[in-house]
Amino acid sequence: MLTDALPRLRFAHLPTPIERLPRLSAQLGVELYVKRDDQTGLATGGNKTRKLEFLVAEALAQGADTLITGGATQSNHCRQTAAAAARHGMRCVLVLGGHAPAQLDGNNLLSTLLGAELRWCGNRARDDVMQATLEEEQASHAPYLIPYGGSNPTGATGYVAAVEELAAQLESGAAGVDRFDATVFASSSGGTQAGLALGVAALGLPTRVLGVSVDEQAAVLKARVADLANQTAARLGLSQRLGPDDIDVDAGYLGGGYAVVGDPEREAIRLAARTEGLLLDPVYTGRAFAGLLDRVRRGLHRPGERILFWHTGGEAALPAFRDVLFG
Repeated sequence: MLTDALPRLRFAHLPTPIERLPRLSAQLGVELYVKRDDQTGLATGGNKTRKLEFLVAEALAQGADTLITGGATQSNHCRQTAAAAARHGMRCVLVLGGHAPAQLDGNNLLSTLLGAELRWCGNRARDDVMQATLEEEQASHAPYLIPYGGSNPTGATGYVAAVEELAAQLESGAAGVDRFDATVFASSSGGTQAGLALGVAALGLPTRVLGVSVDEQAAVLKARVADLANQTAARLGLSQRLGPDDIDVDAGYLGGGYAVVGDPEREAIRLAARTEGLLLDPVYTGRAFAGLLDRVRRGLHRPGERILFWHTGGEAALPAFRDVLFG
């Protein structure tokens, strides 16, 4: 196994299934499949569960009793971190961007239910508040700081392992096919894409690894992902090294900015729900799927191409966006 160099806990529901989307495939003229990482368990699931198997293992190995991390106002990563902390008897402090809302909903409701302490940044930079929180917690606890999105070499290792899982599904027939021409997913903090890109390179899988950016320009995200992939490779003792030109990013769907829901996201969320019973989230998978729809309609994927959409979760945030989903 590529990831045996790092300690790992086993609490994710794995392997996640791969499902064909027959109605959308017929509509779009491509063979469309979905990898259901929205079903990883851990308080409604999502891609961060894979990262947390390695991150929490490292935290416990270091003697930590508290997890600290941060995210946007409706952070899927924070909700899953709160669940991982609860499962392993740890405290959890979440540093969230912006000001405290009048009432808790979506991920924030779940994070609070899971026992996490929510700290709001207000007008302060999130990284500054996270560092101050770490220093404060060190006075009376043994905290472990998880970066935004869980995107460091330890977290990215979760998606190197995910590629091994995908390869096994393809080889065994569990995927229903023996290959995918492209693997498409939402990319932001870079850990998921770094792990996928490194894993595909290490195993030599013949699939294009395409991240649809939800908040960064292509050059910024490519450099971030390549650097993180190389740090992860070094940590795992792998020989592969990737440059920015080896990282495939489409940043053409940034819309009004991070977490600003527009017509493309609304259409993608409704279409997936009403044709396949598949729930997407407003910030990540909704934007990435909107990008995929547009790319197919514009002929950027050839007719009959076999595409795997890697669903990274996030449906728990849907209620918090009720007012804009049907705008």
